[in-house]
Amino acid sequence: MSTPSKDRSVGPVDIQQLGLVASILSLGYVFWVVGAMEMVERLAYYGVRSVAGLYAKTPLSEGGLGISPSEIGTILMIWSGFQGFVPIFVGGLADRYGYKLMIAISTLVKIIGYLLMAAFTSFWGFLAGAIFLATGTAIFKPGIQGTLVKCTNRQNSSMAWGVFYQTVNLGAFLGPLMAGMMRKMSWHYVFLTCAGIISLNFLLLLTYREPGLEERLERERQHKESKKKRQSLLSETLSELRRPELCVFLAIFTGFYFMFNALFDVLPLHVDDWVDSRDVVTRVSQTLNIENPIVGFVMILDKTKQYIQPEGIINVNSGMIMLTCFFFAWISSKMRILRSIALGTTLAALSLFLVGLSTAGWTALGAVAIFSVGEMLSSPKFGEFIGGHLAPDDKKAMYLGLGQISFAVGSTLEGKIGPFLYDHLASKERFSRQMLAESGMPAWNIDQIPKGEAFNRLVEFTGQAPDTLTHLLYTNHPVSHMWFFMAGVGLVTALLILLYSFWLQRRVATSRSGSVR
Repeated sequence: MSTPSKDRSVGPVDIQQLGLVASILSLGYVFWVVGAMEMVERLAYYGVRSVAGLYAKTPLSEGGLGISPSEIGTILMIWSGFQGFVPIFVGGLADRYGYKLMIAISTLVKIIGYLLMAAFTSFWGFLAGAIFLATGTAIFKPGIQGTLVKCTNRQNSSMAWGVFYQTVNLGAFLGPLMAGMMRKMSWHYVFLTCAGIISLNFLLLLTYREPGLEERLERERQHKESKKKRQSLLSETLSELRRPELCVFLAIFTGFYFMFNALFDVLPLHVDDWVDSRDVVTRVSQTLNIENPIVGFVMILDKTKQYIQPEGIINVNSGMIMLTCFFFAWISSKMRILRSIALGTTLAALSLFLVGLSTAGWTALGAVAIFSVGEMLSSPKFGEFIGGHLAPDDKKAMYLGLGQISFAVGSTLEGKIGPFLYDHLASKERFSRQMLAESGMPAWNIDQIPKGEAFNRLVEFTGQAPDTLTHLLYTNHPVSHMWFFMAGVGLVTALLILLYSFWLQRRVATSRSGSVR
């Protein structure tokens, strides 16, 4: 079993980080190639993931799947499960057989996923596409992040992970813009465009040089000459997972990913149902011409140009990270790594609490902005801590794959629980059906209303204005409760991270004194 690495989180800073400019200039050619590949992958991925819930709840008559939030939750749960658990077992494959090969395989699998989504407009067709897409993403991550760890060092690692995260979010910012434009024409075009975009990674692979290739080949040569039976990848992986420093941290960070994924899985539904973004559009129109196609494209306005589409609100997250992550990476480099993660988790939790307080467009934008700062202080540091501080040099991809356990458990649970809670505590569709029954519409008539169209029927049946009914439904139901629950999960996680840092500090000190072997 590997011995624990020296951990920067237990002291002020054990290796001095380079300055802002020096860190950026020290990043080599391979770093920028993998950054470009991750950007392309994220552009395509978030082109679908940012609108998956909206596509699923859109009525069949408008080209969507026409399913309930709970059914959406089933798809998201399985999607997250494959995406999170597969890296646990394939991360070591990248270490053994090469990062380049695994990246190429993942790209092919993801193309199949997007094409399945385009070809089969049904619950099962979309689920099949999601499984392929999730599996391809799972294979992709360890190779990319393993390359990142190999081509950086402890003097520039904080900035490297921050800039990498910033580059990634350029793709995550452009993906929803593309999806917002394409879905106005047809949902079909969203998936086909994403398949074309991810294909660009085959071109980038032609310029990719795998770091540590000579060392990997030399290990293979020595292993063949020794004729010793190699430990199975599964047993080797499980052996590393038993390290207390690793397994305890992964268990705690599950809470972060549970809270984190609510922003992308549930907040678009909340914005679509409850948030009135006309206040934002009105203010922007005082300084910019919203009739300008570029302004409408960047803001992701709806066809009436009165509202910002949900993906436009969420896209503030990627936009902020794309523009400012290098700055927050520099700030976090001055902090102990686990303190930065705990602070970021706290800010993200408080932002979700803010979501539950108001339906104003500016409040929603402010909440996403605060969440983004929290994400920049925490999420990149997770990869840096796992790959740069806990992982042995010959098991970087394996550890980064194991790091996906937190994502797997947290996002899988949220994928089902988040939409389920929304369906029962905050669904406008559900509340509209209840109000139709209370207003005298026969039950058999309500049952015949296609999913996703209950609110429009309520407007017709009562004759009241949509704004009036929305306000009435919001004030008479506990919509905010689910966001307070998500925020609570985040705050508990932040506290546990701080307790873990104190525990780890004592454990490392004891190990250095010779009490722990």
